[in-house]
Amino acid sequence: MPAYSQIELKDLKVAARIGTYGTGDVVPEAHLLDLTLTIAPELVLIAQDGMAHVFDYDPLIREIDALARACPYETQERLMTRIVHACAAYPAIKALDICLRKRPVLAGSGSLGVRLTLDAEALTAQRPAAV
Repeated sequence: MPAYSQIELKDLKVAARIGTYGTGDVVPEAHLLDLTLTIAPELVLIAQDGMAHVFDYDPLIREIDALARACPYETQERLMTRIVHACAAYPAIKALDICLRKRPVLAGSGSLGVRLTLDAEALTAQRPAAV
């Protein structure tokens, strides 16, 4: 198996408004994002220190935050799709695993999430067409 590296983002509270709720429905207190990005090991095993030698994830985090705040969403899946498309725009990201979950689900407890895993081929299919 070839070597690979992963960047893991866990439990990021995104400022998204997701869903439509009626009287008596449980309204989530939080939407939490887990995102694992597969990148080349050369972006982790570096000969010298410096941002020029690694994958700078800060711009992606800012973009995810902007997407979450951009509009109300009916579904978690739509926000996830937009995040996947944002990730696909970075050639350094070779594959990904994303999970967006909400809490609580019932009686002040539980979390419920949607997970999507894209290997290299599936992520390539999501990449923007070359201009």
